[in-house]
Amino acid sequence: MRLAKYLAQSGVASRRRAEEIIRQGRVEINGKVAELPQERVSMQDSIKVDGELITGPEKKQYILLNKPPGYISTVKDTHHRPTVLDLVRDIEARLYPVGRLDEDTSGLLLLTNDGELAHRLTHPRYQVKKVYRAKVEGLPAEESLKCLRRGIYLEGVKTAPAGAEIVHVLTDRRESTLEITLAEGKKRQVKKMCEAIGHPVRYLKRINFAGLDDRDLPEGAYRRLSENEVAALYKMVKL
Repeated sequence: MRLAKYLAQSGVASRRRAEEIIRQGRVEINGKVAELPQERVSMQDSIKVDGELITGPEKKQYILLNKPPGYISTVKDTHHRPTVLDLVRDIEARLYPVGRLDEDTSGLLLLTNDGELAHRLTHPRYQVKKVYRAKVEGLPAEESLKCLRRGIYLEGVKTAPAGAEIVHVLTDRRESTLEITLAEGKKRQVKKMCEAIGHPVRYLKRINFAGLDDRDLPEGAYRRLSENEVAALYKMVKL
């Protein structure tokens, strides 16, 4: 098995992230630093990451978390801020988040140790949809919403077409709530899109990820995916 795939199936990180870890010289095979993600390994090899022995593929875990604001979507934080893994401490598995939510953004985040699924859910090729509720300053005009639907330029790169609808407006029109649907996931994309049309985001929540919604899942809580939900994700990304 390829080393990067072995690490992903062992719950170390997604396949893409595992390749980065290998190239950083953090992985050893039988006492020697691994150089290439495609090196072949087996269960008989002694494989370590940052000096920690990797015991091999774990039972797959699929956790849907309703992330509150104030948590970092990483496994570790060098500034000792709370991470999303602090919210699932009672699960004995090496989990990591699929994609990211900003520290001040709330909503649905999938945690897993299934590296191949995580890789595909975040790859642009598979067009996995994410739905956000964004409270923004003012009331966007219809033409501004059409710009989001067609795609707009951010830092010289045009975004893919997005869904954009107004779902609530305060009576004084000082604030409105948009529902924005993306099939890509650039850093801080929703915030940048709204700012580009002149309506900065005041609050942002992801309410749907890959068809999974936040019904009956309070903020800060999590649940395990059902077998049918996992099967639907696999079908979505052609696994």
